[in-house]
Amino acid sequence: MSMPDSQDATRTEDAIRVRADVITAIVWIALGLTITYLSWTMDRLEIRRIHPSTIPGLVPLFLGAGLTLCGVLLAVRSVRLEVKGAGAALLRLLLSWPSVRVGAVLAMALFYTLVLVGRMPFWLASALFIFTFIVLFETVLADRPGSLRRTLFWAFVVALAAGIGVHYVFGQVFLVRLP
Repeated sequence: MSMPDSQDATRTEDAIRVRADVITAIVWIALGLTITYLSWTMDRLEIRRIHPSTIPGLVPLFLGAGLTLCGVLLAVRSVRLEVKGAGAALLRLLLSWPSVRVGAVLAMALFYTLVLVGRMPFWLASALFIFTFIVLFETVLADRPGSLRRTLFWAFVVALAAGIGVHYVFGQVFLVRLP
């Protein structure tokens, strides 16, 4: 009697993996195509007589094409291995605690990149991102939440030091023009 239950569990786990691979493949294909397109439309710098094999978008073009190819191969493999009845299991996987954490990181990174950077000094945007990240993952999304007062203090110290440090290292040492 235990044999069919273990086979069902194995089949469900395989179905979850296959569905997760399909979603991952879609993400890789979209990312690869975006990188390929942006690399293709990048300035060629012909006016400065730069040789075509040294154009700035050449390496990202190949990397984007490689990501797209890997995504297509993963999608083809996943579709060939697809197991029926994995929709509910995939939904449970997407709503699991680790998935919520990954979604929080993704949302915070997008907010940092698309909203904060460019609208305020870079060091302040970075410090706000780091502060929010530490507080969120040490209190709200932690397995064992710590003291809020202690977390706020250390998050402030680390975020301020990191924000100023990043600005100094990249802006002053490496001479990178920061937004």
